[in-house]
Amino acid sequence: MPKRRDETVPEAEFRSYYGRPVIKRPVWHEPHMPVYLYLGGMSGAASMMAAVARVTGHDRLALTARVAAAAGAGVGSVLLITELGRPERFLNMLRLFKPTSPMSVGSWTLAAHGGLTAIGAACAVTGVLPAVGRAATAGGAVTGPVMATYTAVLLADTAVPAWHEALRELPFLFAGSALASAGAALMLTTPRAESGPARIAAVAGAAAETAAGMLMERRLGLVGEPYRLGRAGRLMKASRALALGGGLLAAVAGRSRALTALSGLAITAGALCTRFGVLEAGRASAADPKYTVVPQRRRVAAGV
Repeated sequence: MPKRRDETVPEAEFRSYYGRPVIKRPVWHEPHMPVYLYLGGMSGAASMMAAVARVTGHDRLALTARVAAAAGAGVGSVLLITELGRPERFLNMLRLFKPTSPMSVGSWTLAAHGGLTAIGAACAVTGVLPAVGRAATAGGAVTGPVMATYTAVLLADTAVPAWHEALRELPFLFAGSALASAGAALMLTTPRAESGPARIAAVAGAAAETAAGMLMERRLGLVGEPYRLGRAGRLMKASRALALGGGLLAAVAGRSRALTALSGLAITAGALCTRFGVLEAGRASAADPKYTVVPQRRRVAAGV
């Protein structure tokens, strides 16, 4: 009998009832959800950078970071509500707080983070109530790490094989991508003489994103195939190339306007490719029953 890439499992065992997938395919749409994932991560990392920049005396960078965090949270919220279809669905998610639910934690985090970053940016731009603005910025830095990573936990908390099996690496992948995204956004919007910390963040985030993605694909084995094949594979390869290229350019850009712009755009494009690629890999793994059935049978055979 002919075998597939995994020589231990015959082709027949990959089939499902009447050829239908074992699990439902994710229904999140493009470009709303991947762009929301990008903006949410960027906002979370930018809010942390705003607090650090303010404390270390980088006032111009702190101002830009506050505005970027507020813009990312605001536009991201609009995209999420658009994806949900009706605004009241988001409000319904705030009816109770359930710590064991990534969706509930994420909804409350988005609401709190969006409000705090909006207040922090408004106070910074207008100069009104500076003490309130500083407190809001500090609060945004607290919600920032959750904002940057909760979507990875949300994806991993599903039955989609490419997401669920990647629960160890996805938060690090999204965190690195968020830091790179924020660094790139601030590089593009802050005067070059004052954007040094943003370049450092962009380089560190790009390196972390690349390392986490490579480790994830290597550890997942068969279930990691969707990250290497088809449209998702092309997106993830493009993401890695853009992140590495943009990170290297950021490291050597110095005060060069052209290199800074090219680096920031490359890292931003790479971060977007990561989000599109992860969502597409999830769809592909849900559509093919082998990614659900084979790991389950292996665990049964191993007595796990």
